[in-house]
Amino acid sequence: MGIMICLTPMAIFGQVNAGDSVMAHANGKRLTVGGYGEVGYTRNFFSDHVSRYSQPEMHKDDPSHGKFDLPHVVVYMGYDFGKGWTMGTEIEFEHGGTGISYEKEDEEGGEWEQEMEKGGEVELEQFWIQKSFGRQANIRAGHIVVPVGLNNAHHEPLNFFTVYRPEGESTIMPSTWHQTGVSFWGRSGDFRYEAQLLAGLNADNFTNTGWIKKGPKSPLEYDVANKYGVALRVDNYSIAGLRMAVSAYYGHSIGNSYPRNANGVDAEYKGQVVIGSFDFSYKGHNWILRGQADYGYLSDADQLKYVYNRLNSKSPFKHSAFVSKNAYAIGIEAGYDVFSQVSSLRAQQKKFYVFGRYEMYDPYASKTNGTAYDYTAVKRIAAGVNYYPLPQIAVKAEYSHRLLKDVYNDEPSVSIGIAYEGFFK
Repeated sequence: MGIMICLTPMAIFGQVNAGDSVMAHANGKRLTVGGYGEVGYTRNFFSDHVSRYSQPEMHKDDPSHGKFDLPHVVVYMGYDFGKGWTMGTEIEFEHGGTGISYEKEDEEGGEWEQEMEKGGEVELEQFWIQKSFGRQANIRAGHIVVPVGLNNAHHEPLNFFTVYRPEGESTIMPSTWHQTGVSFWGRSGDFRYEAQLLAGLNADNFTNTGWIKKGPKSPLEYDVANKYGVALRVDNYSIAGLRMAVSAYYGHSIGNSYPRNANGVDAEYKGQVVIGSFDFSYKGHNWILRGQADYGYLSDADQLKYVYNRLNSKSPFKHSAFVSKNAYAIGIEAGYDVFSQVSSLRAQQKKFYVFGRYEMYDPYASKTNGTAYDYTAVKRIAAGVNYYPLPQIAVKAEYSHRLLKDVYNDEPSVSIGIAYEGFFK
């Protein structure tokens, strides 16, 4: 018996929300199996020394360095029980599936630290049970994607031109952002809408270089839910080929940790996280355009360095750096299919996009207690190609250049990669 891969054009070009991907291709089948994966190689023509930002003049002529990586390899599985009940899972092997890793902390003078990712060698990105009452009303409970921003709602590798996920959103927010909670979603006319109730983020995990990026992670066997958060998203499809969306998040983060401190800053401050985002994607006239703008606010940021769980040097939480009150990420990319001008290639569904991307982001956009980390402000340009020999496979190549403030050295690199996304039946 043969294996077929099916993928609709809407899924390829980013019109399906990632949370719907598991069951979006059921086509009347009870069991749906699919997935996606990425392989990348990068040569960075700048220093990887831990003091490259604190002593940039000493590392201007350092040698280049390279890496191979498996950023994400994912298996989807969905099942339709009937009578409106469905189940969806997404199991992810990230960076080859390592559960424990070591890294040098640049902001701590190059100290080696052991990082533990919850879930061991495999991360469960989605697991939910859903009851559908109709197209307009669905309730989903379990581990779900939090669709705030373009990256989280459309993170599959055929939904962006670059070899790796767009840097800005991946720097200031979790990518992919997934938490346990309850979601109500539906479609009406040209709109898709979703509201989620989630466990709050953990402020102990916030950092100067990643803002709230590690907020959902827990070193425990469970996610602490002393505090709660809500996420909202609305997508509009009124114009042919164009999807526009607004999304937002609000929740408290200080004190959402174990053990919960009854006194001190844990009890006195809230650590309110507020994020607003606009994103869009367009496909038409042989062009694909995508873009997003995200802005975040964190109250009581100046208190985080003194939170109880961050003071213990043996705890798994960061404790050496201040966290910013504000963060932002803005990005836009455009690509043109040059094969569209060759009738024989167009008939074979082969595509060759020449693209450009620009983004700017800063996870430490506000100086906390007068402390500056100016190297976090980044402008990045990228240009390259995406070749689709088949609709489900993309071969990617790009040149990118990070532009930092004048005192630091810029960071050029070259990357190549291959990615697939498919559903098997």
